[in-house]
Amino acid sequence: MNAAIKNIKSFLVDHTKLAEGIYISRTDGDCITYDLRFCRPNTGILLENAAIHTTEHMLATFLRNSEIADSVVYFGPMGCQTGFYLIVRDCVSPQKTLEVLKECLVRVMEHEGAVFGASEKECGNYRNLDLNLAKKSCGAYLSVIEGMDCVRTYEEI
Repeated sequence: MNAAIKNIKSFLVDHTKLAEGIYISRTDGDCITYDLRFCRPNTGILLENAAIHTTEHMLATFLRNSEIADSVVYFGPMGCQTGFYLIVRDCVSPQKTLEVLKECLVRVMEHEGAVFGASEKECGNYRNLDLNLAKKSCGAYLSVIEGMDCVRTYEEI
């Protein structure tokens, strides 16, 4: 590796010690990046592509329509297929972010209509959506974080 190239912060986390949950991975200026670990890394258990894609559509929409909507900067999948990144302005506390996330996960699980953005005009791969898989993934993740009252940091691992 080129000596001038530094590892990004997420590569410095020991992924063999990570469990499912929610972590503050970094703070940049007024933005906090949360890692939403739906799956334990490197176990062979991964989110299916349709589950990731649909969860992204649904959870992003609910977060951007929640009481913290104006502070949500980004929501999207991790390339490793174990979870999602949520970036929120630091005017929203980690505890409030966790509370709203839980509410939005429940909304995904209770949703009975069409998947948001499920058309050729709105999405680049609209045929690869499965609401039932998203509900299952969100339900499993909610069962992991529902008893949590605070967000962990990677320094705590």
